[in-house]
Amino acid sequence: MPLTELTPAPDKESAAARAETPLMKQYNLIKAKYPGALLLFRVGDFYETFGEDAVRTSRILDIVLTKRSNGAASDIPLAGFPHHSLDSYLPRLVRAGHRVAICDQLEDPKSAQGIVKRGVTELVTPGVSYHDNVLDVKRNNYLCALHFGSDAVGISFLDVSTGEFFASQGDAAYIDKLLQSFSPSEVLHCKGKKKDFAGHFGDKHNTFHLEDWVFGYQYAYEKLTGHFQTTTLKGFGIENLKEGIVAAGCVLHYLAETEHHETGHISKISRLDEDRYVWLDKFTIRNLELVYPQQEGGVPLLQILDQTVTPMGSRLMKKWVVLPLKEKARIEERLNTVSFFTGSADLRDELLGCIKGVGDLERLISKVAARRINPRELLQLKRSLRQIIPVKGLLAEAGLPLMRQFADLLNPCPFLLEKLEAELNEDPPLVTNLGRLMKDGVDDELDELRGIAFSGKDYLMQLQAREVANTGITSLKVAFNKVFGYYLEVTNAHKDKVPPGWIRKQTLVNAERYITGELKTYEEKILTAEDRIYSIEQALFNELVLTAAQYVTQIQQNAQVLAQLDCLLSFARVAARHKYVRPEVTESREIAISAKPSPRD
Repeated sequence: MPLTELTPAPDKESAAARAETPLMKQYNLIKAKYPGALLLFRVGDFYETFGEDAVRTSRILDIVLTKRSNGAASDIPLAGFPHHSLDSYLPRLVRAGHRVAICDQLEDPKSAQGIVKRGVTELVTPGVSYHDNVLDVKRNNYLCALHFGSDAVGISFLDVSTGEFFASQGDAAYIDKLLQSFSPSEVLHCKGKKKDFAGHFGDKHNTFHLEDWVFGYQYAYEKLTGHFQTTTLKGFGIENLKEGIVAAGCVLHYLAETEHHETGHISKISRLDEDRYVWLDKFTIRNLELVYPQQEGGVPLLQILDQTVTPMGSRLMKKWVVLPLKEKARIEERLNTVSFFTGSADLRDELLGCIKGVGDLERLISKVAARRINPRELLQLKRSLRQIIPVKGLLAEAGLPLMRQFADLLNPCPFLLEKLEAELNEDPPLVTNLGRLMKDGVDDELDELRGIAFSGKDYLMQLQAREVANTGITSLKVAFNKVFGYYLEVTNAHKDKVPPGWIRKQTLVNAERYITGELKTYEEKILTAEDRIYSIEQALFNELVLTAAQYVTQIQQNAQVLAQLDCLLSFARVAARHKYVRPEVTESREIAISAKPSPRD
């Protein structure tokens, strides 16, 4: 039963609301905006869930279900976990099919007057996530939307983690094949079309329903042109896909509804052309064992062919396997490249050695655009750009036209790479508030403050040694906590030696803690310097991210080229290992298999 159903009858509602604690009033106001989602409510160092959310969360995560006092409004179920465990618990909630609203503290509790301001910073759903622990590096995480028109069904797919965006339309049989090929994690459709969806596509998809008005053509068209900053959609080849446009507009609407507003990496939308690929139904994909084996211990085709070394390549390989080409010219182009690499083992090995060092460029640059990238991921982006330089050189020297085309398309983004090399620390922390993000020499004030902070700590150690010598308290130590700051700790065995000028701040079972004027002075200098260091480093890091965001298009293109190259190299490695023979592709309907390879091979 939803939490809202537990509210009192209307004539008692005002009395119950007055009886609630301020925290629970705030929680209920936020929860009312996201009734279909589990709300993770940040309270201090914990994410907490209440009511029915707590019951579900405790069951899925196998954590303790307890109660929280809600003033005179009675107790309420409670389940929570430490905020630093979010990456461990969030994937389990999402994979259980839940939408999860992450509600964070929007101000420092120390400076808050009254209840801390809170708000939902992200709504994670099965089809919309940037979290590495939710995503599978080897497969796309598609959000799909369907629109049932009068003559056709419109469909759209978006992987927000990579920026890939597609649209199409057709009859129900064609749409079903697309659903099987793309395997979306979440499917959106109109609330009033539940029966139509179930009748055509069954009940095995993870679905979410939206109101009728979202599926208006004019609304969708304006949503798309507004996002791409164009007057029409002709340049994307979808201008005449009326139902497909509605589905694509629905996807963008859903992103906004789930608090995903930084979407600059979604820079284009492509038409899925029914005549370009062989569209396979679920029975063909299953019976041919393209992706999964039918029997335990079986080996599907994908497992044999996928020897890729990059995440982008692995995802593209799966698409190539379930979406075979129909155009002879494109098939021959791939075969030519595979033949070239099969006979060029040295070049193949050199290229593989280079692209092995490339990270997940598609998802890294998407995180840049969404302002969700952490320092270590930005370092990975830098290292990936560095690897593009030798790859580009090797391809430019190869004799195949397609290789030179690949070389021309690759862009190591020299200005961005130089800036990252010069400024980003080679071993930054995972999060931005732990310091040492930037190299020395990047900012004069930062260098000066670092000197104060680190020499200040050295001074405290000198102070400790001096006071040990002056007082004879051999067990004396200088320590720090958030309540008292820096203090001198003296065991009870030596407290009779404490000088009269020391000020006692805390008594423990076996020791006492003191402060001195000198200690507080240096503490203030150190803490002030550390706060300022954090502020400067955060600003410099944000500037790096903004600079990287200017290269979204170029880096997405790099990712696409490297993914194709990775797949073609994988084909060549498999062909060389198993002595596969190049097929001769014709326009006829005959298949001729010979035991002897043709002379050219």
